[in-house]
Amino acid sequence: MTPSSASNTSAHALLKVFAANGIDRVFVVPGESYLGVLDALHDFPGIDVVTCRHEGGAGFMACADGKLTGRPGVAMVSRGPGAANAAIGVHAAQQDGVPMILLIGQVPARDLRKEAFQEIDYQKMYGAIAKWVHEVARPEDLAWAALKALRVATSGTPGPVVLVVPEDVQQAAVPQPDWAAVPASPTQPAPAALARLQALLSAARKPLIIAGGGFNAPGGREALRRLAERHGIPVAVSFRQHDLFPNTHALYAGDLDLATQAAQVAAFDSSDLILALGTRLGDITTQGYAFPGYPRPSQTLVHCHPDAHVVNQHFTADVGLVADPVATALALAELPVSEAAAARGDWAASLRAIRGRAAAWPSPVAEDGVPFVSVVRALAEQAPSDLMVCLDAGTFAAPVYRHFPFAAPQRLMASQSGAMGYGTPAAIASQLRFPSRKVVCLVGDGGFMMTGNEMIAAAERGLPVFFIVSNNNCYGSIRLHQARTYPGRYTGTSLASPDFTMIARAFGMRTERVTRADQVAGAVARGLASTAPCLVEVKTSLGAILPAGVGSEAGVDLLRRGD
Repeated sequence: MTPSSASNTSAHALLKVFAANGIDRVFVVPGESYLGVLDALHDFPGIDVVTCRHEGGAGFMACADGKLTGRPGVAMVSRGPGAANAAIGVHAAQQDGVPMILLIGQVPARDLRKEAFQEIDYQKMYGAIAKWVHEVARPEDLAWAALKALRVATSGTPGPVVLVVPEDVQQAAVPQPDWAAVPASPTQPAPAALARLQALLSAARKPLIIAGGGFNAPGGREALRRLAERHGIPVAVSFRQHDLFPNTHALYAGDLDLATQAAQVAAFDSSDLILALGTRLGDITTQGYAFPGYPRPSQTLVHCHPDAHVVNQHFTADVGLVADPVATALALAELPVSEAAAARGDWAASLRAIRGRAAAWPSPVAEDGVPFVSVVRALAEQAPSDLMVCLDAGTFAAPVYRHFPFAAPQRLMASQSGAMGYGTPAAIASQLRFPSRKVVCLVGDGGFMMTGNEMIAAAERGLPVFFIVSNNNCYGSIRLHQARTYPGRYTGTSLASPDFTMIARAFGMRTERVTRADQVAGAVARGLASTAPCLVEVKTSLGAILPAGVGSEAGVDLLRRGD
């Protein structure tokens, strides 16, 4: 098929629908299988094209952008190898419950299902993790497929959609609709349900809110706080949702994470009413489906989520609400305040005290490097009020989850998928979306070697991202598990890391290296003050993250060698 030179191709129709629905940025690794779409992008100056160096980086950036905007983050990749590399972003979007569209160029339609060069059946490949996988058969279908992709990605539990576009359906002349998907009205709780909830709130002496990612929406944080304060209900946030509720608030009870302390869980379990709002009540939030009791909690359970598939999926709720959690919180905040609310101060204070003990800053001493908790503490003490913290996966991140006191408008950007390599792409996407805010990327030496090359976007565009690399020459998280489960048998976790400061300087960044604890505060201050991208490499302690008794000098030497 001869490419059209006019701006009325099917690729233009696709992008016109994207633009009409607020898509103003796409993350791409170019490929010959979607040249028609790349060409059409030339005619859409309102869509920022961010060229990435690996499809995994593009996928992570789209995932982060979707979380920040509530609109689908869009990644575009080529078929075969490109699509395979991008799979990690699709998985992250599914785990995080954020809207994303992955557009994949495909072999020509005439060659489909002939095992052509780089051909993959993407329904089979992505069917288990994407909300919808669609291969466009005709040029005139591309616009409506784009519109449906936008709707599916943002409805119910938001998530990833995979749009597969054969290269010979991208450049035919077709009508150019400007369809806009009208957002569905937030589902309100029924009057009968509200009456039931009012009775439950009136009777509850020790209620607890478990707040999930459904509050990561316009007005969501404000609605959650209004509800909690109105009825005096403590708030625990679900897995890696620390920034939903001010951690300094008297009603903040802590988080339900990978390392929630037993005393906290026991205290939560003594509640008599759980309002699980906007959370899927997944395995980590529920501590391995142990809190609340599985499948029938001992407490009265109210579970509110906009997706009918989620409500009652694991836990039998006394009140199951397939409703918008923000709208539900606002409705609950309008209910009359019962006499019981005034008596909840002691309950909230007891949870706050347990949280305070768990979150108290430690004073670690290490001989094999800088304990990374000292870096996190310096960052918390100097953090601007609108700081955005982008976390990769690894043990270096644990002090952030336990100790960093997030308060709006500060943001935590961390993937629930636990994928290494998320930090750098998330920082790029965050700084692009909020150019006036300070973005810091915390990443380990292992994760940085996976997607750290994406920091070239910060250098190219002058994005003042502050990269902090924790270098302990080890896959620390896995070494920790080895030390606990197979002590003295350490295979595959030692790393030979490069000089990260030299790499960053080659990218045109200002750098410095921290090797002593007394250098931390100054390095953090300079990084936060920088108006250009910069990187600090911290030679961090391996012993500080290992089980007690393993972190001796001799033990750490043994651990480093992997003997």
